[in-house]
Amino acid sequence: MPDNSADYEDSDELQPTFDEDDHPARVWNLLWLINPGDEDTALQQFNAWREARAGAEDDFSDESWLWDLKDAIDWRAGFYVDWKDTDSFVAALDEMAARWSLRIEWGGDLDDEDFAADIDVPTLMTIAHDRLREYGYTVWNWNTGGDAYAGWIALRRDDEAMLALCSLLGVEVRPGSDPF
Repeated sequence: MPDNSADYEDSDELQPTFDEDDHPARVWNLLWLINPGDEDTALQQFNAWREARAGAEDDFSDESWLWDLKDAIDWRAGFYVDWKDTDSFVAALDEMAARWSLRIEWGGDLDDEDFAADIDVPTLMTIAHDRLREYGYTVWNWNTGGDAYAGWIALRRDDEAMLALCSLLGVEVRPGSDPF
């Protein structure tokens, strides 16, 4: 048999290489967690994030990298809504859940003024979190430091990994059952 091992030596060449403490590697891992089973979308978002960061310093001590990430994932793998914009929140979460052919039962008719009058984004986030946990997913939210809510959805089995990774990234996250 001919020795064709040389044909396989460069197979790792297609994979990006990062140092263990490399911030972009951690961002890639986060994108991998919030796009479960969809490496193509994660790669598109990673490339969009890197493009947005092209002129930025490699200093990740500020949160500008996170805001660039928010823009790269918004409405596909993440949400960012004003504190009172329940319609956008519901639309974003419904669209994100549809990626896995899931439908969130919001607990009432959001078009009904009586029901919608007493509901806010934190309440809806808690409902979405509880409903998606039934299917093995967790809604996460991160501290925007302002009057808005932001976050993403990941597999429930990755909860510990999400907490550890976000800690390394310096992002304060909580499950959707405990909105900021």
